[in-house]
Amino acid sequence: MTTQQLTDQIQNKKSFLCIGLDVDLNKIPEHLLKEEDPIFAFNKAIIDATHHLCVAYKPNTAFYEAYGLKGWKALEKTINYLNQKHPEIFTIADAKRGDIGNTSTMYAKAFFEDLAFDSVTVAPYMGKDSVEPFLAFSDKHTIMLALTSNQGAFDFQTKKVADKELYKQVLETSKTWQHAENLMYVVGATKAEYFAEIRKIIPNSFLLVPGVGAQGGNLQDVCKYGMSENVGLLINSSRGIIYASKEKDFAQAAALKAKDLQEQMEVILNQK
Repeated sequence: MTTQQLTDQIQNKKSFLCIGLDVDLNKIPEHLLKEEDPIFAFNKAIIDATHHLCVAYKPNTAFYEAYGLKGWKALEKTINYLNQKHPEIFTIADAKRGDIGNTSTMYAKAFFEDLAFDSVTVAPYMGKDSVEPFLAFSDKHTIMLALTSNQGAFDFQTKKVADKELYKQVLETSKTWQHAENLMYVVGATKAEYFAEIRKIIPNSFLLVPGVGAQGGNLQDVCKYGMSENVGLLINSSRGIIYASKEKDFAQAAALKAKDLQEQMEVILNQK
């Protein structure tokens, strides 16, 4: 999927919502545990109820890997369902991979070729030879961790090195890498005050923004400081949407939560 196709979808749906499919069998409705594949049954119901309200889905692969082969099979069924039923929707493998050379290439093949995701999240700590193998895939996007929403982000990311915060150096350096046009970045919603500085470095890149909802991030603040000319934001909500209810109406409850965010986004887009 191209960036323009993603932008067109945002305008058509009046939404820049990404829904995180982080499936914990301890949190899904009990009646689904009787299904042959409870994880996929849960995801399918969520997708069927919310696909018209969002522009992206983001399965965090840890929630599938934790269940071994059956979890990986559920992830494969989920991405196949999305690609067949809703090919216009942007898909993100939230895997946070980070290795070098041939290993990175194999990770990229796993998510871009075998599973056919549109994008994958990666960690930049090992530098360009860790990230460039992902960037080599055309019409695929590599979403690099830049400034995350967790408390531990302050351990390294905001520390100054040679009078400049480390996350700023990461952003600036990444722009020099081969096929850097395929880069997107993760910036946590709980760091809204940093968005203005980030946009000085990467004014037009898409930002994947976790932390709105359960983690306390504020949508209006993120948009005020982080929105670009082409919107350039994918606001992710996971727990706040998919676990809105543990009853049989869980999918409808999730749709209501997603609709609330979509309507807020529509107002912001109309004001833009």
